[in-house]
Amino acid sequence: MTTTMTKRTLLSTLLLAGLGMAGAGQALAQASAEPLRIGLIATYSGPYADYGRQFDAGIALYLKEHGGKVGGRVVEIIKKDTAGPAPDAAKRIAQELIVRDKVNVLTGLDFSPNAYAVGAIATQAKIPTLVMNAASSAITTSSPYVARLSFTVQQVTDPMARYMLKQGVKDAYTVVADYASGVDAETAFKKAFTAGGGKVSGEVRTPMNNPDFSAYVQRIKDAKPQAVFFFFPSGVMPPAFLKVWKERGMEQAGIKLFATGEATDDSYLDATGDVALGLVTSHHYSFAHNSPKNQKFVKDFAADNGTKLRPSYFAVTAYDTMAAIDLALAKTKGDTAGDKFMDALKGLSFESPRGPIEIDAATRDIVQTVYIRKTERANGQLVNVEFDKFERVKDPAKEAAAK
Repeated sequence: MTTTMTKRTLLSTLLLAGLGMAGAGQALAQASAEPLRIGLIATYSGPYADYGRQFDAGIALYLKEHGGKVGGRVVEIIKKDTAGPAPDAAKRIAQELIVRDKVNVLTGLDFSPNAYAVGAIATQAKIPTLVMNAASSAITTSSPYVARLSFTVQQVTDPMARYMLKQGVKDAYTVVADYASGVDAETAFKKAFTAGGGKVSGEVRTPMNNPDFSAYVQRIKDAKPQAVFFFFPSGVMPPAFLKVWKERGMEQAGIKLFATGEATDDSYLDATGDVALGLVTSHHYSFAHNSPKNQKFVKDFAADNGTKLRPSYFAVTAYDTMAAIDLALAKTKGDTAGDKFMDALKGLSFESPRGPIEIDAATRDIVQTVYIRKTERANGQLVNVEFDKFERVKDPAKEAAAK
């Protein structure tokens, strides 16, 4: 009797286990048959509308190359416009995308305040969130479900400070936009520059909305520093500053000018014009980056979008974000559960149009080459020509915290 019951119990247990495994397999198969829903939070209107347009173009190119699928699933992109830095709107949109639209992944996030606001939502929902641009250092510490495929402002600023020191610059002024990323740039520059024996003789923070740079530039001219380092977000501010810089004869006054690559963003460079000529910048991507991967990327991008829309670092990161999702899902066998997906992202490395990149396993932040470039005219076009580089650069803020 006991033996018979034991056998029956064992058979029942095995049957239930089998049914459970079959059920799990069916659930996974069903999930694989459904579209992969990606919520894209970005700027599609206002002065920074080009950000969203670049994201769209980068995503579209990756999907075209891969038959419209990521992780073996047809992709459905659900786009939402924040119209610029709007943390309250970003938070509300993220909630709607998760609850109403049932997205599997959140991405986009061009402005740092928006990314910070979405961090808490990502934690609550345990939903993978991949940052395509927002560059304030602490963003990936806002949630264990946030990873970054773009860059940090400190990551591209620190090498510029070190490059300037190598050129014999010992006295510099800093000019930054007065928001989180601007403060990051100021902090990273000052730390690296003074550590190498340089002196920051003046600091200026300018408002984001319609600043008149004339008074700031005149103040710098009167102070006569050896050089100026500046940081503004891509778009309307860099050309306005460069125009005033030229009008005030700063180069003739013997003051050198350096910046991060936002100042000569490929997407805005033609509109910026000759005031950008000769400017030396530090950044992680240039339209003119000389690699087979990038040459193909640029060619295919032009075929889809025409020659008037150049791929900028926004488009490249959007393209790379899709690649990262694809590679992560290959490791999880299609499972989009937050913890499994984030574990799959950690340590991920692959070749990007910008060069080799990886996601730091400890910080979920990007590790990449930072290039020193000079704006030149080639074949009738303004381009950022790379001539020096710093390899495998991590975010210096996180490196300092880890020590």
